[in-house]
Formats: sequence, C-alpha cells, structure tokens
Amino acid sequence: MAEQIPSDKFPALRKTALTFPAIDNHAHPILRKDSRNSFPFEGVISEANGVALTRDAPHTLACFRATRQLAGLLGLPESASWEEVKAARQDYDYEILCNDSFKDSVIETILIDDDLGDPNIVNDIPWHNQFTRSKCKRLVRVEIAAEQILRELLEPHLMTDTLNVVPILSAFTAAIRKALIAHAENPDVAGFKSIVCYRTGLDVSMYSSQAGLKFSLLDVFKMLQAENKVRLAHKDLNDLVVRITLEVAGQYQKPVQFHTGLGDNDINLLFSSPIRLQPVIRSYPQTTFVLLHSSYPYTREAGYLAAVYANVYLDFGEVFPIVSAAGQKSIISQLLELTPSNKLLWSTDGHYWPETFYLATCQSRQALYEVLSDTIELGSMTEAQAILTLENMFFHSSNRLYGLGLTN
Repeated sequence: MAEQIPSDKFPALRKTALTFPAIDNHAHPILRKDSRNSFPFEGVISEANGVALTRDAPHTLACFRATRQLAGLLGLPESASWEEVKAARQDYDYEILCNDSFKDSVIETILIDDDLGDPNIVNDIPWHNQFTRSKCKRLVRVEIAAEQILRELLEPHLMTDTLNVVPILSAFTAAIRKALIAHAENPDVAGFKSIVCYRTGLDVSMYSSQAGLKFSLLDVFKMLQAENKVRLAHKDLNDLVVRITLEVAGQYQKPVQFHTGLGDNDINLLFSSPIRLQPVIRSYPQTTFVLLHSSYPYTREAGYLAAVYANVYLDFGEVFPIVSAAGQKSIISQLLELTPSNKLLWSTDGHYWPETFYLATCQSRQALYEVLSDTIELGSMTEAQAILTLENMFFHSSNRLYGLGLTN
C-alpha cells in the first residue's frame, strides 16, 4: 500500500480494510505488452481527451497524489515528478509491473467489460486470472453486441440503392434477443453493461415509434455505406436495445450495469444523471440495475435510487484515482447518508494500465477506513458494524448479486 493506514484507532477495522478479499465488480482489460504505449499515460488519472488530458490533467490533486504513490511502486523517491514517473515505467519490465500492481490488492475476481476500444491491443479475460484467486468473468456491453448484429444484417444490402427496413428491424429485434439470451446462459458471463449514457442519454423511453426506428436504421445504413462503420447512437434504436436487455436480464437474473455520471467529453452531462433512469427502474422491478462510478457528480441522486428501489445497486469505482482524496471521502460519506451499505459495490474501474488497479485499490481501501473510522467516532456505528459494512462492500454483496458462489 502506498499510504499507510493509521493502526492506533480501530485495528480490527484497519485489518479488514487492508486485507479483506474484494470482488472487482467493474473493470476493463489491461493493454498487451506490445501495446503498452497506445494511449497517453495521463489516462490513468483523468477521463479528459487531447490537450485537456496531456497538458491540464497533470495539474490536478488526483495527479499529484498518484505521482507520489506510483513513485513508491516504481522505487523512485517520493519527490519524483510526473514526468519522472512516466519515464521510469517505460524502463520497467511490463510483466513485473503488472505483478507488482496486483501484489497486495487481494482481489478475488474481476468482472471485465472487454469491449472498451480495439480488442487487438488488450489482453483477453483469461489472461487476468493470474492476478486473482478466482476466475475472472465477462460483462457484455450490449451496444457493441447490437452493432455487430446490425453490421451482419446490413452488409448484404450495401450494393443496393434502397433498403427494406421492416424485415431488417424484425430480424434485428429477434437476433439481439437471441444473442443476449445466449450470453445470459453462459456461465462465464456475470452480467450486462450499457453505455446508453454515452450514446443518447439515460432518459430511456418505454416506447420507440416505428417511424423513429425506421429512420434510425436508415441512418445507421448510410453511415455503413459512407464510412464502413456502425455506431448505435439513435434514441429509438438505443432505447429498444436497452429494453430488450432489461427483459432478458430480468428473466435470467443477470444484473445490468449502467454507466452514469463521470466520463469523458463524449457524454452530455445533463443526461448522465441516474434520476433519468427512474421510469425504467420502476417498470422493470425484476431486473437489477447497477449504477456505475458513484454517478459522480450525481452521487446523492444515485444513493436515493438505491435506497428506495430494491432492484438498484450502486458501484463506487472510477472516482479512485480520478477524484482528489478529500473528494473521495466526501463521495463515500454522501453514499452512506442514505444508501443501505449492502447495496454498495466495490470496483476499481481498472483499464488499460495495470497501475489503475494499483491506485484504485490503495486509495479506496484507505478512504473507506478513514470515513468509517470517523463515522464510528461520531457514534453512528460500532466497529463491528463498520467491519460488516466493509465486508459487504468488498465481497458479499457482489458475490450474491452476480451469483458468483465464491467463499472468502
């Protein structure tokens, strides 16, 4: 651990915070060795893009803290700069770097959304098993599955001037349902993931007009003709995919994760609040919704939903390490204001760089200990209750929710 957790206050809670096995309920694959420099390393501490990432992100509190912690990981002096950290990791053996990043993480298993970017530059899911005690499982990103099906249905018609939309829509609806059922029946799949937040926003409608669906499909077809690309970014079509996913997920008891809040500039922040999901949460009571990333900055709204709907859970990853230390503690405190602690799920949102798993683990375990210690001192809970809260966040709630059947 890069920062020492004080041991004089609550030693039993401290031990739990440091050593209790954790199920990482949401993460992404690590880059392959030959692709380790595919993206700017500043992506470890920011979701920004371009100049906002490479020029500005190193001047955040999150980066200042990560610099010191990564210096410790790499054997550099605490005073090392961000540029010195970047240079040192370039000379670090990649396999050793991966192993060192996970060495003290005590991660039981990782649920991996493996549809982030180019699949040819990241390691496959089984590769990650070397860092966990139990086999890693997959989260299926439903928009990517839908895009693959649309491509297969539309490509045979590329040479025609007209497109008969109605039969293709019917075939698409049947095919996406069949594909999602196959995933739900696959024991290596833990659940589904939707990025509708990025594509058309979280205000998912319970109805898609036929006219809207036809227009959406024609627009997708035009993009395929012009750019050889399929991108699902049309509200009627996107909402249809989400509703089918919720139906299948409810039938097979597979949780559906939704990206909410914190993200890059591809998101319309106004439409990323989880409150916009309330109509579908209410309409699919048999389906479990997992709101990702603390829904930051809509944390209290997410906590409200998890408190009043039995089928809503809340993941609090990604804010480690992207938000400052004080901000992280504030987020955890806001979650605990209202949210039942058995509805909170730990994750790293680790992605691309092994150091993201390292930083998320170090920072989250420390922040949880500090917040719960303060809560005990305020008389709001006992140490025994705080320990149970941590055990649920780290392990038991995800184990039960995803039906993993693991023992800690």
